[in-house]
Amino acid sequence: MTIRVLLADDQTLIRRGFRVLVDSAPDLEVVGEAANGREAVELARSCRADVILMDIRMPELDGLAATREIMADDGLAGVRVLILTTFEIDEYVFEALRAGASGFLGKSVEPAELIDAIRTVASGDALLSPKAVKGLIDRFLAQPELDQAAAPAVLAALTEREREVVGLVATGLSNDEIAERLVVAPMTAKTHVNRAMMKLGARDRAQLVVIAYQSGLVRVGDSS
Repeated sequence: MTIRVLLADDQTLIRRGFRVLVDSAPDLEVVGEAANGREAVELARSCRADVILMDIRMPELDGLAATREIMADDGLAGVRVLILTTFEIDEYVFEALRAGASGFLGKSVEPAELIDAIRTVASGDALLSPKAVKGLIDRFLAQPELDQAAAPAVLAALTEREREVVGLVATGLSNDEIAERLVVAPMTAKTHVNRAMMKLGARDRAQLVVIAYQSGLVRVGDSS
């Protein structure tokens, strides 16, 4: 099945470059280009894209606000947003993840990595490297609004094992790495992750990271 991709960036040359790259993959197709966040929201509704490559700094409506609108639209429930940033850790990235983005990449990403990232996000997984998670922890998660008192209510539905798995996801570990840490089969680790996402209403692993820190299950400074 072809993955439909929408490009949202205010720089024409960047969009054109991404279009050539994305269209070169046999299973990917660019279905629209947006020069600002407002166009991105409108095209998300009309083009029925599966994945949106979203720049953050754009005129009229920035990528963060556009992501919030797209994720809040029930008619776009299956759309995934992949944030593209000039730097790997952008000051708005955590807010984008809280808004519902499935991950982020630096614009200096290698072509093959970008193609793989689109496929990863389209499949329902999140794109969060351990380095990226560490950057988020170090720079953005020590915020007063993180309500650790909400932990019991938010996490009550999880088993002890599921809580442990969510904590490991929040450190950036993959399913295989979690399986190795817990001495279980990779499929078992994946099952625990999927059940935790379902119980917590998380779209993907990126949302699990957000919930883990907002609830206080994992705290800034905790080691993996």
